[in-house]
Amino acid sequence: MRKNRLTTTAVAVAAISVLATACTGQSEAGASDDPNAKTTINFWHGWSAPAEVKAVQDNIDRFEKAHPNITVKVSGNINDDKLNQALRAGGSDGPDVVSSFTTANVGKFCASGAFTDLKPFIEKSKLDLEKTFPKVLLDYTQFEGKRCALPLLTDAYGLYYNKDAFKKAGITAPPKTMSELADVAKKLTAEKGDTYQQLGFMPNFHGYETVVSHYMPSWDHTYFDENGKSNIAKDPAFAKMFTYQKKLVDSLGGYTKLEKYRGTFGDEWGAKHPFHTGQVAMQLDGEWRLGMAEDAGVDFEIGVAPMPVADDEADSYGKGYLSGTIVGIAPASEKQNAAWELVKFMTTDTEAVVNFSNGIRNVPSTLEALKSPDLKFDPRFKTFLDIAQHPESSTSDGAVNGATYQLALQDFGYQYEKGAVKDLQAGLEKTAKQIDTDIAKAK
Repeated sequence: MRKNRLTTTAVAVAAISVLATACTGQSEAGASDDPNAKTTINFWHGWSAPAEVKAVQDNIDRFEKAHPNITVKVSGNINDDKLNQALRAGGSDGPDVVSSFTTANVGKFCASGAFTDLKPFIEKSKLDLEKTFPKVLLDYTQFEGKRCALPLLTDAYGLYYNKDAFKKAGITAPPKTMSELADVAKKLTAEKGDTYQQLGFMPNFHGYETVVSHYMPSWDHTYFDENGKSNIAKDPAFAKMFTYQKKLVDSLGGYTKLEKYRGTFGDEWGAKHPFHTGQVAMQLDGEWRLGMAEDAGVDFEIGVAPMPVADDEADSYGKGYLSGTIVGIAPASEKQNAAWELVKFMTTDTEAVVNFSNGIRNVPSTLEALKSPDLKFDPRFKTFLDIAQHPESSTSDGAVNGATYQLALQDFGYQYEKGAVKDLQAGLEKTAKQIDTDIAKAK
């Protein structure tokens, strides 16, 4: 489960904004501590649910059994704000191994030195990363050739649908194109005065996971051009996505009506999520939703499929948005070799990755683990395993200022969907200039 993706990263972006000048002590040659000496290292992570915390500790127990000289002190429920404060302060009480759910901030982590450069450790361990991890995961754990993190489980996004509602509406299969999604969403929508008895799909950008970055993989797109400038006003994919999303908003009752209905939704991470309760019949969401919905005791059959794609890209159906947890080493750590042993174990040991994946119901992050017969998942979960391995699945591009450019694009989306911005092209051009200015200031 993730609680710190772009829907809630505004705080995280602000929290790490000073990291560029805050981090010192990074080793250029790995570290000098003896990894075979008896020592204690600190591992900070963001998971907080009891089952997730247990899964983390189970993996730590396996590591300590394999490395009896290293004791790991674990601290959970650590967000990027707390992480930033600790990295700034340094000291023996701070973390040695650090993790984050905010893949969009890897560019900032790497460029600022907030996370240690892992190249010396990787070379010393003779790891072949291309044979270990899917390409997209390698892309979002480095920035401009500097690798400061490795993937620690993956999030893959797809489409959940209420099979009972589909059957009642005479719909026999999930939509595969965006036109089909609009048609099915309309068929599944039952209005009730100024609200809804059932909404086919919540398209609004505040609708939990229906954010710009999660929509965009349905269109072949490029955030930045070859010169590092924002490409959102030049690449027609962005205008197509915004046009589609606004049209879908209007066809399902309009922004105001949808937002009023959204106000009746339960918490995204609770049992009263609108997909669980039947308030929405389809939901764009990550792999964790399946387990959460089952745990909530939904009274309908759940279907899972890849997110539909642009009509003229039908042959790419099966792709989706990928993100995940990242893990690295704190630059001020005086035990970086021992810390690397934990990072290497958690990210590359197939048994460790599979067990952790089984424990928290996230997608495995290594090629071997994705194919492991020891994965213990509901058969429907295979949809997410396939999305994670699809050659055209994608993630958001890295930037020196992290997720700031995504937040700028998202803020534009809020204005466009409610009609405050009338000229789409002019709005994209203005937003592109803002993105370029923000990045220039960050360099």
